[in-house]
Amino acid sequence: MADQQQSDPAPSWWSRPAGTAEAATTAAQPGTEADPATASEVQEPGAAEQRYDPWADAPLHVTDQGKASTGRGVRLRHVLALCLGTALLAGGVGGWLGVLAERQSSTRLELPQAAVEGKGRAPESVAGIAATALPGVVTLHVRGSGGGGTGTGFVLDPQGHILTNNHVVADAKDITVTFSSGESVTAALVGRDSGYDLAVVKVEGVRGLQPLALGNSENVKVGDPVVAIGAPFDLSNTVTAGIISATGRPITAGGDKGDGSDISYVDALQTDAPINPGNSGGPLLDAKARVIGINSAIRGADKQDSEKQSGSIGLGFAIPVNQGKRVAEELIRTGHATHPVIGVTLDMEYTGDGARVAAKGEDGKPAVTPDGPGARAGIQGGDVITKVDGRRVHGGDELIIKIRGHRPGDPLALTVVRDGRERTLELVLGSANGS
Repeated sequence: MADQQQSDPAPSWWSRPAGTAEAATTAAQPGTEADPATASEVQEPGAAEQRYDPWADAPLHVTDQGKASTGRGVRLRHVLALCLGTALLAGGVGGWLGVLAERQSSTRLELPQAAVEGKGRAPESVAGIAATALPGVVTLHVRGSGGGGTGTGFVLDPQGHILTNNHVVADAKDITVTFSSGESVTAALVGRDSGYDLAVVKVEGVRGLQPLALGNSENVKVGDPVVAIGAPFDLSNTVTAGIISATGRPITAGGDKGDGSDISYVDALQTDAPINPGNSGGPLLDAKARVIGINSAIRGADKQDSEKQSGSIGLGFAIPVNQGKRVAEELIRTGHATHPVIGVTLDMEYTGDGARVAAKGEDGKPAVTPDGPGARAGIQGGDVITKVDGRRVHGGDELIIKIRGHRPGDPLALTVVRDGRERTLELVLGSANGS
């Protein structure tokens, strides 16, 4: 029974491949000799009929021993290197393109701007006037016993004469002149006059001087445009603009010495062009860049009120150029200036309207100089002078200012009140040496 069970064929559900059962049975029976042809057919590798037999001595697959894989490994490394190089190249190109794109993007974001234009300006414009005048304007740095200071001046002639204010150089020991080009040279005092607040200095060895053209202050009208050039607070070549606010404005300046010897009397041009300390002596120019005045004084805020503006408040005063021209010519020629006089002593304490002739002069001398211009015209002590050439005067200072606006030898008409009656007297101005 047992033997019978061992010889039974395999069940039909067995998963052995067809065609191999016989060979396996035969090989399993002792003493059975396998057919050489069959064995050769089954064992020969690469045969077309060969199939995988899990019960065979060795599986059908072949293990890789590493002999046939050398070329394939080299090719793989080349591919990897090529891929790495390509990635690096792509990264570099991408970065460069990014920078280029950023630059192009920045260029596109530039704001619109006007193109560069010609720098020329119309001659009558403020810029045109400044361009014409600046080469002839100078800054003065002065050192004296009381310290240093800054002022302005302008060139009068090719010989190097420069006009400025007396109060700029009054106590000077050393004077340095700086031109708009930046060149600096030492200057010498030629002459000065405190009554007119004018002075002339001179430079030597300077080439290419550009004197400013002189206008005529008689042509000036209220409302005319003007340009002022100076060095306010030592800011050289400062240009401001405004208009003529008034003409014939009587002002006095100075008086620091207390004896009246340094008081200047000016029948001034008033302007609203900003003028500050350091502008003194600078030119006031008309629309044709001609000098019509010499900037001399400003009306500042009251010193008692600290809340008020301490700089320019739009009240600047300039000496008319006609007066400046005459005084400059005399200072260059003789070192001194002459003053027109009427030969009377005024009562400066008089508070009424007009200028009253004193009853007595200094040291008991007559108030009306004997054989002087006033005496010859018939002026008497106690007369009140109310008009000069038909223009009202309201005090002694104003009378002096109106007289100083003329030259010695000029004819003058004075309206006087005597014993309640008004009369007009004709006289010719005399001359006195200034200080």
